[in-house]
Amino acid sequence: MTDLTSPRPHSARPATLALPDRPFWVALALLAFAVLVRARDFGNPVAHVDEQYYLLVGDRLLHGARLYIDLWDRKPPGLFLLFAGFRLLPGDGFLAYQLVATLCAAATGWLIWLAARRMALAPPSGLAAGAAYILWLPLLSGGSGQSPVFYNLAMTAAAVLTLELPRLAARRASGMIVLSGAVACLLAGVAIQIKYTPLVEGAFFGLAHLWYLWRARGKPATVVAAALLWMVLGLLPTALIVLQYWLKGAAAFDAFWFANFTSITLRRGYPAAKIAGRLAGIGGQLLPLIACAVVAWRKGPQSPAMTLTRIWLAFALIAFAMIGAFFDHYALPLLAPLALAAAPAFAMGRKAILPVFVIGAGLFVFHAATNDPSEGDGIRRMAKVMAAVDGGECPYVFAGDSSLYHLSGGCVPTPYAFPSSLAYEAERGAIGVDERAEVARILARRPPAIVTLDDPFSPWNAETERLMTQALARDYRPVMAVPREGRHELLYVRRDRLVSLPK
Repeated sequence: MTDLTSPRPHSARPATLALPDRPFWVALALLAFAVLVRARDFGNPVAHVDEQYYLLVGDRLLHGARLYIDLWDRKPPGLFLLFAGFRLLPGDGFLAYQLVATLCAAATGWLIWLAARRMALAPPSGLAAGAAYILWLPLLSGGSGQSPVFYNLAMTAAAVLTLELPRLAARRASGMIVLSGAVACLLAGVAIQIKYTPLVEGAFFGLAHLWYLWRARGKPATVVAAALLWMVLGLLPTALIVLQYWLKGAAAFDAFWFANFTSITLRRGYPAAKIAGRLAGIGGQLLPLIACAVVAWRKGPQSPAMTLTRIWLAFALIAFAMIGAFFDHYALPLLAPLALAAAPAFAMGRKAILPVFVIGAGLFVFHAATNDPSEGDGIRRMAKVMAAVDGGECPYVFAGDSSLYHLSGGCVPTPYAFPSSLAYEAERGAIGVDERAEVARILARRPPAIVTLDDPFSPWNAETERLMTQALARDYRPVMAVPREGRHELLYVRRDRLVSLPK
């Protein structure tokens, strides 16, 4: 049987594309490619609705805001602490987190290349797989700073350790397997504090280490002790966060628990047609990589490490299906295992690599043509108007971009500052307060400026939208409209405020 855990001799490699194959040059090439693909969004304050809110919360945490009490979301604290760290870097935070995300994307691509090389695949295949990961990120709304762009790095590092298990088991290196499992589960534990779904992939990494530790003829007591150690390390970051909120008292703990573990069960489902459309869009975007993964499964070299890659992909699919909303960025964790599973097809040379990247480039061009980063300039102008009229009072973004709070420096009038929380039907009854009463409370304080959309991204919460429409007609006048993804973001200013529009 051919040993697939060690590199082939040079003479056995098929003649193919002349591409860099030394770690440093591969890392440099992937970083340059990542910058090329992602540079169009550098500094864009509206690259995605999620990450601009993460930055707002991270910034306000540094100024004393209490997570889940003063600003609410259902993501784990680690994500907001990460974005708080970005605010310690120079600038307004947008370019900082986007540059770090670019480094993470390139590093993840490098780990995919490393895994492919350790599986003895031909040199172009690993580089093509790493580049495919980087290219497909923007196609699924991962071109800026979505959370998987950061935690995919940790999960792919854990996967690289897991793919080494067949070789370690063959050497009966029980101690190395125990150490590998400890590092892999701790990496998964860190990822879980950025988003909870990596728990599923982390469980796979732990089970794979357990299986290979047993195959390495580890003693039963060693296997049990290792399993307990790995579970503790995987849960440790979350356990420390839970303990911290427990020590803060009942109010803080209850707010944390509801936001992180209860509210998601109260969220309303989306219509079946919308879910089907999202799944079709995701499947269409990923189809070239899926086709290559299928070809690799049927015709490519088989090895224990490749089998582990496919099982990793299956667990990632389970995590993807768990939430059920199927936004495109929920598929971002699929990209690393899918790209690696496709790598043996890329080993076939130009006949596989060129079609995939021609299609990928076409998808990227279409994505670039339908997503205009210059829309961020309009939002920055709108923020200047908001800052000019606030008079020390809090503006209100009912629907639109939460980055307006950050850019204008204005106070936030509600803990539920993520616009969909109070404006959209999907969140009605899921955030822990009466949405209509909360909007009525905000409007009673007569915000100096209100931002909304002329056409919602999701069905309105009818009750809160009715309150907003009545208040705008009675007390406000429209002063500015900026294009946003095929619709317009509208700025209304209270009638007693003078407005000077920037050029």
